[in-house]
Amino acid sequence: KKIFHLLKTQISIFFQNELFLHSKKRRMKRKFIIVLFIVVSSCSNLEYDKSNVENSKWIHLAIKNLTDVIVYDIFSPPVASRVYTYPSIAAYEIIRLKDTVNYLSLSSQLKGLNSIPKPQENIDFNIAAIEAIRIIGKKLIFSEDRYEKFFEINYDEIHKNIPNKIIRNSKKYAREVSDHIIEWSSKDNYAQTRTFPKYTIINEPDFWKPTPPDYMDGIEPHWNKIRTMVIDSCSQFSAKDPYPFSLDKKSEFYKQLIEVYDITNNLSDEQVEIAKFWDCNPYVSHHKGHAMFATKKITPGGHWINICRIAAEKANSNDIESLRTYSLVSISLFDAFISCWDDKWKTIVVRPETVINEYIDEDWLPLLQTPPFPEYTSGHSVISRSAAIMLTEIYGDNFQFDDTSELEFGLPVRSYNSFIQASEEAAISRLYGGIHYEMAITNGVSQGEKIGEFITNKLTTLKK
Repeated sequence: KKIFHLLKTQISIFFQNELFLHSKKRRMKRKFIIVLFIVVSSCSNLEYDKSNVENSKWIHLAIKNLTDVIVYDIFSPPVASRVYTYPSIAAYEIIRLKDTVNYLSLSSQLKGLNSIPKPQENIDFNIAAIEAIRIIGKKLIFSEDRYEKFFEINYDEIHKNIPNKIIRNSKKYAREVSDHIIEWSSKDNYAQTRTFPKYTIINEPDFWKPTPPDYMDGIEPHWNKIRTMVIDSCSQFSAKDPYPFSLDKKSEFYKQLIEVYDITNNLSDEQVEIAKFWDCNPYVSHHKGHAMFATKKITPGGHWINICRIAAEKANSNDIESLRTYSLVSISLFDAFISCWDDKWKTIVVRPETVINEYIDEDWLPLLQTPPFPEYTSGHSVISRSAAIMLTEIYGDNFQFDDTSELEFGLPVRSYNSFIQASEEAAISRLYGGIHYEMAITNGVSQGEKIGEFITNKLTTLKK
């Protein structure tokens, strides 16, 4: 600001002195002043730019608004990961232009992503990034009016102290970038998979079947056909084969089945709290007599996106670093879901609830409602470890944080000494909840770790 005002003062002095110059010298002086004015104009962002802390605040709130609508619209966990990923990438690609000395583009590093267009006018990069989240997010959700309400209510605050021309330029540029990202997203095969057939139930005992209380169809049986972001293919990090179905009491499968039954019948208060904290089932139905109502909650990916905010705020991350975190973690979640869902719908392993009710105890219920898709591998285990690997890469290993993600859903805060510790608890929570065998958890963690490490090694967003 001081430099800007000093240059303006000098220009004023030049113009005053020009009145006393001869015409030839005046023309030369005028040319110099015009050049100087152009330089000053190019620096004019200094006069209205907001602090990085303030900018980060609105980025976090815009992502939280996206989460709130994802919960309201009841997107499945894989689809929700897609809803987070494209807006985050667009916003990062815009915001990093503030500091191209230190931050690299994701273009050419993600499959099919070409460089975004460059701004041709003077813009505010933060306004453009937030606007890109608004535009692309709106394209990917259902409840558009609810989604837009956040931006309408906070319009004046988000654009505070920014000239109208800059706001218009920024929004125009955001639209150009958003169109670019939306075009890229349209080629990921999502639209095509909406028309693919539902899963046909196989009646043999070892295959997954819909579970109580709603016996819903299997979710996203064709998610392995979605274009990956970084990993080579959906099967690059397939988990090792699950234990074969067996009711022989000496078999590994039966031992793990009984482990689920025994543990869930003897849960400690701490284990119950852990299971509920990491439940993250976007749709839990409740039946009382003839009445039925549903509880909507955050998805497992959404839980880790909120951990991104918690980490960024604790680390006092600036606007660029915050969006870098959201984009990299969302990419890790995106590819992890594709890999996990490939295993789920190839192995089609039956859930513990189905087998226990059929062969051991017809009255047994898991602590958590069983999600409507096959058992192996555990989605929480895969995606949590992948996200934790990426967050560790960004913020370090011994990063203590208080996870407040579930407060709004009536659950207490839990504290962790590292992202890996949180991911381990997320994984084991599925055994406590009675919805996964130990093999799906252990092998799921291994699968997620390989995916996370591959992505962290593959993507470069910081210049060395």
